[in-house]
Amino acid sequence: MSPHDTARTYEVRHRTHYRYDQPVTGSYGRTHLTPRDLGTQSCTSSRLEIAPHPDLTTSHVDHFGNASHYVEVRTPHTELVITSVSTVIVRRPVPDLAQLDRWTVGGAVAAHADQPDRLDAVTYALPSPLVAPTAAVAAYARTILGTNRPLGEALAALVHGIHDGFTYESGATSVSTTLDELLEERAGVCQDFAHLAIGCLRSVGLPARYLSGYLETQPPAGAARLEGADASHAWLSVLAPDGEWYELDPTNDQQPDSRYVVAAWGRDYADVTPMKGVIFTEGKKSTLEVGVDVIRLGDALPGF
Repeated sequence: MSPHDTARTYEVRHRTHYRYDQPVTGSYGRTHLTPRDLGTQSCTSSRLEIAPHPDLTTSHVDHFGNASHYVEVRTPHTELVITSVSTVIVRRPVPDLAQLDRWTVGGAVAAHADQPDRLDAVTYALPSPLVAPTAAVAAYARTILGTNRPLGEALAALVHGIHDGFTYESGATSVSTTLDELLEERAGVCQDFAHLAIGCLRSVGLPARYLSGYLETQPPAGAARLEGADASHAWLSVLAPDGEWYELDPTNDQQPDSRYVVAAWGRDYADVTPMKGVIFTEGKKSTLEVGVDVIRLGDALPGF
């Protein structure tokens, strides 16, 4: 067993700070900041701290089962700060991908085709706004996800291939960057790498979904932990013929373990944006500052 398989409790703080050059008279936003309750994690408490004080907040569960909050601020303001604070217990054992080698990639696709009534399989096999099927993506996928290749081996190779074949570079891409552009530039961030892996899997007929959340990191040896130095993270999961979802992290060339906290999942990033909305202002400029802390509080509560 890996030391990262063991249960642990985290406090997750996600602070979003907007600054505007002119007063905003109305701000209407929606968040996906509350971690999901899953078999591998339990969100025991969560709250939003909002300044200025909101005129209206509501919560609901969206189509994908994610907790979502609507925030409305009509008090004129030049700064808006939204901080999500959650306590999460995580125990995420890492499954052995080799157990999936009893299917080939082609066999797995055929097995899904025999279950046309499984809604989540259909939902996550179709194209989505940020993961559009292209000839370039399909060609890249064929170099790794051969029809006769054992499924577990192919999934590991996809993660490893993206990790080794692309450079992690903040600022190299934007929300509007396409997968074809990513394949051309060979540089991006975790969202891009998750989208590419999802596009590859869907191109051969395997359902895959985008996961947004957090990853516990450690400062270099001898260095102090800096407040706000962590970041949100993105990875993916693929539906196997055994009916289970297997999580994959191409950014770090590994399978997610108990260091990972899932906030939300959907077809791609557009479904699970941590904060989005509209504002009313005469201003032309704004800045955004995001700080994330994933703090381990100690051993998980008994029984989890």
